Amino acid sequence: MTLPFPPADEIARLTARMLLEIEAVHFNAAEPFTYASGLKGPTYIDCRKLISYPRIRSTLMDFLSATVLRDAGFDAFDNIAGGETAGIPFAALVAERLELPMTYVRKKPKGYGRNARIEGAMTEGQRVLLVEDLTTDGGSKLSFVDAIRDTGATCGHTAVIFYYGIFPETTQRLADHGVKLHHLCTWWDVLAEAKAQGFYDEATLSEVESFLTDPRAWQAAHP
Repeated sequence: MTLPFPPADEIARLTARMLLEIEAVHFNAAEPFTYASGLKGPTYIDCRKLISYPRIRSTLMDFLSATVLRDAGFDAFDNIAGGETAGIPFAALVAERLELPMTYVRKKPKGYGRNARIEGAMTEGQRVLLVEDLTTDGGSKLSFVDAIRDTGATCGHTAVIFYYGIFPETTQRLADHGVKLHHLCTWWDVLAEAKAQGFYDEATLSEVESFLTDPRAWQAAHP
């Protein structure tokens, strides 16, 4: 296993550039996106697109694996778990690089058979890394972590490609649950690269920056 270990700021810049190049990033101030919460915003990201771009997918999985090794330790995990559904392909790719077993966690029990939430072999005492595509406020991660811990395994780390980075309570919310977040880039990295590379017009970028600076105030002004 040979992985690149570039500085974190370079990983963030390159990750942002790749997301922009494949149009996984969408900025639209004129017609804001409606999120699952019902609130609106001028930004949207689709990390699932990455699985269709082999070179970019491979590079980002190298980056994610290297980030976890550098920040969590080189012998910190026994099992890599993906969160249903978006985290599953990325967990498989990270597990391959780290030469570790892979499992995945269902959002809820499947309702028949073993009624399991964990698919694959996860055993008591294993140290599990939860892999997902992104995190907004960290909420969905807690349910996955609890399902992992219910097996008797431990889960003190989660790794994502993209972290919104605009809700200050996120890392504390995870930390209060005993989980450390590892990520490659944030909306601020994407905005900086979009400006540097000339993606989008100045008015759109200005509106996006206003949203990122105070998303709650922006949403209140755009019901």
